[in-house]
Amino acid sequence: MTLEKLLENVEKVDIKADGSVDISGICYDSRDIRSGELFIAVRGYETDGHRYIEDAVKKGAACIICEEAPEIPTSYIIVKDSRKALAAVSAVWFGHPSEKLIIIGVTGTNGKTSVTNLIKHIIEKNTSAKVGLVGTNGNFIGERELSTGHTTPESYELHKLLDKMVLEDCTYVVMEVSSHALYQSRVHGIQFDIGVFTNLTPEHLDFHGTMEEYARAKTLLFPSCNKSVVNIDDVYAPLMIEKSAGPVISYAIENSSADLVGKDIKLQADKIDFCAVSMGSINRVELQIPGLFSVYNALASIATATLLGFSIDVITPALRSYEGVKGRAEVIPTGHDFTVLIDYAHTPDALKNIITAVCGFAKGRVITVFGCGGDRDKTKRPLMGQIATELSDYTVITSDNPRTEDPGSIINDITEGIKNTKAAYKVIENRHDAICWAIDSLNNGDVLIIAGKGHETYQILGKEKIHFDDREIVAQHIRQIRANSRKQKVEDLD
Repeated sequence: MTLEKLLENVEKVDIKADGSVDISGICYDSRDIRSGELFIAVRGYETDGHRYIEDAVKKGAACIICEEAPEIPTSYIIVKDSRKALAAVSAVWFGHPSEKLIIIGVTGTNGKTSVTNLIKHIIEKNTSAKVGLVGTNGNFIGERELSTGHTTPESYELHKLLDKMVLEDCTYVVMEVSSHALYQSRVHGIQFDIGVFTNLTPEHLDFHGTMEEYARAKTLLFPSCNKSVVNIDDVYAPLMIEKSAGPVISYAIENSSADLVGKDIKLQADKIDFCAVSMGSINRVELQIPGLFSVYNALASIATATLLGFSIDVITPALRSYEGVKGRAEVIPTGHDFTVLIDYAHTPDALKNIITAVCGFAKGRVITVFGCGGDRDKTKRPLMGQIATELSDYTVITSDNPRTEDPGSIINDITEGIKNTKAAYKVIENRHDAICWAIDSLNNGDVLIIAGKGHETYQILGKEKIHFDDREIVAQHIRQIRANSRKQKVEDLD
């Protein structure tokens, strides 16, 4: 493909290159550049691609896209924003795959994974269409899982993925859209058929700085949406509605002026049951995931499915048959009269939601094991400590993904929120040991919440990922308890 063709949607400042040059590929990582490819110098969170222009040229880059002129002789195009240029060039390179798909984007602090999966399930239950999914739990084409990195991939990888979905006959794509992706223009140029806003609570403030900037990043989705679905119980909803380019369908529990309202809510141990009230229509909805947050997730998916043309008569049976997402209020079989539940809750609001949901059905004590990630927003740590200890009967504070921070320092930040309280808690830094200790402390009727990692099967120590799966630790320890019990019975017989 010629350079001129690739640049058709790029906002250019200066051109010092031959547009007729044939480009053999696109690259934004100088370590992967091959001769004849276009190198795009992207400014990243930890590094700046402009520092590696010389490396790219030495390896045979045909041309450079950058925001400032290179210091060495080479063909180049200066642009205002190299991230937007990467997105625009990638779209052309893969033949504008997003234009061949019905794309639903879901953004917000909590609920993105559950809502995207609910929407996918509703579509698949009621059509023969193949649905692609892009999200935290993985990327999927139908039931087949693909490799994943970021919640929302970099724009080149995203267009490559969308192209693959087109080639494999997907009709719909449901996508989690993170604030990082919006701020870094990873979805720049994609026109979404529907955009969904779930909520906004403190998260990623290490990156965005303030809640106002975090909210502003989220608003970047809605000018690119033909229609929008917004939770108007959230204080930031007016900002999202203001930025929406097309019609908005609102949903809520507390605000009765919403287009879709959840009423007569019955929270049970293993499900939710409520009435979805919309423009004179009242329909009973059941979802096999406990907690008030599940009502919000169900309402978001109902509103979205309605905009896609599905009737409530087919939406409600689909919701009733939904079995949940790995790592979201996931119950781990134990064979005992206590319950172990794994949840991805890693924000104050998400932790509050899952503990509150469990408190609504637990027959015994509620015990919570959690930690906070390293190299991330420190302000939420004491707040999460306060929430966990106030709502749980007992809390075990441990390590999560410490990354390059000292796990003990992270735990100290958490305990700052509970120092002057009479909270019942214990610190066990090793996450494996913390989980095992908590299981050993359980009595009949108790519920253990293991929060923070959810679907993850790794722990990040320094820059290294090691295999670590909370559910595996639970299963191994339960087996050990059974083995010890059998051994004790044999000894008693002797």
